[in-house]
Amino acid sequence: MSELKATRDGFGEALVELGKTNDNVIVLSADLTASTRANWFRDKYPERFVDFGVAEQDMISTAAGFALCGKIPFACTFGIFASGRAWDQIRVSVCYMNLNVKIAGTHGGISVGPDGASHQALEEVTLMRVLPNMTVIVPCDSEEARRATLAAASHPGPVYLRLGREPFPVITEYKGPFKIGEAVVLRDGTDLSIVANGIMVHEALKAHDELKKQGIAARVINLPTVKPMDKEKIIKAATQTGAIVTAEEHTVVGGMGSAVAEVLSENYPVPVKMVGMKDRFGESGDALELMKYFGLTCEGIVKSALEVLKLKK
Repeated sequence: MSELKATRDGFGEALVELGKTNDNVIVLSADLTASTRANWFRDKYPERFVDFGVAEQDMISTAAGFALCGKIPFACTFGIFASGRAWDQIRVSVCYMNLNVKIAGTHGGISVGPDGASHQALEEVTLMRVLPNMTVIVPCDSEEARRATLAAASHPGPVYLRLGREPFPVITEYKGPFKIGEAVVLRDGTDLSIVANGIMVHEALKAHDELKKQGIAARVINLPTVKPMDKEKIIKAATQTGAIVTAEEHTVVGGMGSAVAEVLSENYPVPVKMVGMKDRFGESGDALELMKYFGLTCEGIVKSALEVLKLKK
């Protein structure tokens, strides 16, 4: 059985690695230090850590100032607060000036569970990807989150990392450096392609196996970088398989699925079905039960795959 770890854990591990190798890396927190795993860095390098309390806007503005001084600030809080409360500061102070600020939004998606709709960030990818100069990354597991965080530190300009709280299987096999903007084909197939990111990659792999039992060959693509997108692999999947299912733990309104559809509509239109939150808020409950309730499961992907195959024919 695969190891279970949250993507926020991989982020915390990477911060400690960066603290050891790069003196310019500093970490900023908005009260949620333990929840974001920023406390792991704080305990090792307290002189390079600042806690702002419940003041997300101040944290982002200060991060911009640190970046102007040549530092590499990682600003950490829940995704709903980073993308919502501090959006204006991210837009004007960070993206408009194309500053080297890294933002980690943890507790993304409905897998936050009992915290309910107020804390279940379902809109961050939409809000972040519309901002010029912003890079948006949604790792599939803790190992990919660790490598993506290391890559973000050396990537010039603003980066948004979307991370989760709930432990999910570690499925990453490749141990080399994370390449921003690169999608990874995990399973090959010719009948349709499943494009997923975040914890939905694990569900996509299970869907591949279920579809295989029905004689359907599904290609599975992990798309951790929503922006800039690996357009080449997405268009190639469309041309070779003729149908696409996207899967994300996020609203389908302007999320990763929308980004994929935008690329295809301009380059190679094929039938697309999107698995994700359907324009609504989440609810309070057990993480896995919520995933099942909202159809963010292997079964939901298989259902959409069968539907998109009918459209293809």
